[in-house]
Amino acid sequence: MSLDLETAMNNARILSEALPYIRRFSGKTLVIKYGGNAMIEESLKNGFARDVALLKLVGMNPVVVHGGGPQIGQLLERLGKESKFIDGMRVTDRETMDVVQMVLGGLVNKEIVSLLNQHGGKAVGLTGKDADFIRARQMKFERNNPEMNAPEIIDIGHVGEIDEINGGVVDMLMHGDFIPVIAPIGVGADGQSYNINADVVAGKLAECLKAEKLILLTNTPGLLDKQGEVLTGLSSARVDALIADGTIHGGMLPKIRCALDAVHNGVHSAHIIDGRVEHALLLEIFTNEGVGTLIQNA
Repeated sequence: MSLDLETAMNNARILSEALPYIRRFSGKTLVIKYGGNAMIEESLKNGFARDVALLKLVGMNPVVVHGGGPQIGQLLERLGKESKFIDGMRVTDRETMDVVQMVLGGLVNKEIVSLLNQHGGKAVGLTGKDADFIRARQMKFERNNPEMNAPEIIDIGHVGEIDEINGGVVDMLMHGDFIPVIAPIGVGADGQSYNINADVVAGKLAECLKAEKLILLTNTPGLLDKQGEVLTGLSSARVDALIADGTIHGGMLPKIRCALDAVHNGVHSAHIIDGRVEHALLLEIFTNEGVGTLIQNA
């Protein structure tokens, strides 16, 4: 058998094996949080755009929510403004919020939209301020201080938490054959803008849209046990136990809590996958093995 024929037959086999998954998830909504290396490396960026366009082409309804922390930090540095963080959260004064909106709602959002369109999708970019679809309020950040009788309240500026999501505009775009691309910026009742964690926006939007899957792209292979092996096929009860015994800790905790909230509130499954792996999205959706951690409510 010639090499070309062997390659062609292998490609045909892969397509055939994907058919049951295409049938199962046709018409279903997939909310994808896009971030990490997959947003920075050119080959991964183009691969992600092709994969999302393919998901739409075969009948699924992908919705992309993106971050952009490194890009915000780079522009602030160029402007001579120092990035400040408290417990991993960016302190966002009015000037920093202007940069956040410029980067997330402009540069990053439009680059993703353009890439998706180049690869055959019909993408539309928006922020939570469009049609007021993400209503937010200022996050109240408390820190325990042993020298004080009550927790210390720290003002971290225009950092928000979600009050309400009205998914009507996103639903309309999805069913109009568009791919919504969402920057995690919300708006308060007073018109103020708020920077919101992209994982949280993705999780809450997945709940609002009754999504089949919430998929979080990260820079890790998934949730690891104490021996460094990837854990998958987890029930929510098992995840609670892993948090209790300290297996899940540090920066992975917010992602896991976001995934748990989603599956507790109607999302069929949540996936934490390695965005550094080429075509990670397709491998997770179209294979039994996947490339990360699967969490389901059980």
